[in-house]
Amino acid sequence: MKMRNVAALAASAGIVLSLAACSDDPATPENTSTGGGETAEAISGDITFLTNRTDLVEDGTFAAYVETFQEEYPEVNVEVEGITNYADDVRTRMSTPNGYGDVLMIPSSVPADEFPTFFEPLGTVDELSETYRFQAPASYDGTQYGIALGGNANGVLYNTEVFEEAGITELPTTPDEFLEALEAIKANTDAVPYYTNYKDGWPLGGQWFANAGAVTGNVDAQNEMAHDESPWTEGKDAYVIDSLLYDIVANALSEDDPLTTNWEQSKNDFATGKIGTMVLGSWAISQFQAAATDAGADPSVVGFMAFPATAEDGTQYATIGGDYNLAINVNSGEKEAAHAWVTFLLEDSGFTDSQGMISALLDAELPENLSSLAENNVELIESAPAPAGEEGLLNTTADTSQVDVWGNLYRQQIVDTARGQADGDKDSFFADLNERWAAAVQELAGS
Repeated sequence: MKMRNVAALAASAGIVLSLAACSDDPATPENTSTGGGETAEAISGDITFLTNRTDLVEDGTFAAYVETFQEEYPEVNVEVEGITNYADDVRTRMSTPNGYGDVLMIPSSVPADEFPTFFEPLGTVDELSETYRFQAPASYDGTQYGIALGGNANGVLYNTEVFEEAGITELPTTPDEFLEALEAIKANTDAVPYYTNYKDGWPLGGQWFANAGAVTGNVDAQNEMAHDESPWTEGKDAYVIDSLLYDIVANALSEDDPLTTNWEQSKNDFATGKIGTMVLGSWAISQFQAAATDAGADPSVVGFMAFPATAEDGTQYATIGGDYNLAINVNSGEKEAAHAWVTFLLEDSGFTDSQGMISALLDAELPENLSSLAENNVELIESAPAPAGEEGLLNTTADTSQVDVWGNLYRQQIVDTARGQADGDKDSFFADLNERWAAAVQELAGS
């Protein structure tokens, strides 16, 4: 199905990504800093690549990539190491100069001002912006230290057959409509309307907060939050996002016992119609389609829609952003080989095509799995980079306030409060969030 153009967002900052198909030939710059000056045959060395995608290590996908890579770089040996508890384990290994491989995915907990300490500069932001998108999270002081291996649209996975059985004929575009859809699933099917994946934790973190900006259509939503003393106020992105989670649980529209959820099992349960919806990025589509195939179900049961919110201008938005960013260990003794591997993964491996992800290459086509967004007139927006000098301010504010907006702890507390396993209610919980956040803003950024 061909993707069609949608209107561009009238914004002076940030990026709007058209859903129109782009050129068939992706950009392959010859002189970016992710490539070396020597011929491929002259580059040699043994490098280690750390990845969070243990599934692609175990199923041989990365081994096939290495084999293809070595056809052009026969003197470079690549060891791929998959790490299950990636963010925590790699952050710990970064305490040793050579303990975190030669090429790695930047853990989200690394502050931007520490990038020069740990990672090799890949070029200037201005230079690389002519070729790549998703730059903001891995840049600092005008220098790019990482490039996203791929990107995703953020939103909600839904089971198309469950929706049909429940009698849902139109995708919800507001929180109230979404709750009504979940009520219909509860009343008319045997499926769990919404699955929190509470026990694994991470699905309650960045998968939800990545939608900040989509609620209001504001590409600066995350940057402004670092200066906002009351982001959990009705109408604002953080409030709408977390309020929806609270209301889902408070209305008994999620699993009965969140303490027993299981991420891997949830893929099968979703594919076989036991789960109706989950807030996840589009990266999950291919994994859930594979689970459907394994379960003997039709992969087309995996539907994807924008986060259920509509901005004041009447437009529904979906945020896009990069996944983990590829970086090179500044202490690596094989930087030419490392650069070659990074360039291969970005431009020649076919990784984003196979995973249904948005390529970091500006000239690459968008994945077919986003066609449903185009059909529903959803506009894709990318969060604007933080202003100079404020790189990492949002994360620092989160750390200081102990409100882990990208993490899962306080949203697990939302779930516990909503189901009556912790004291308080929505109003008191959000008031406490605002109080803690305001104190951090006053300390770090002022009002």
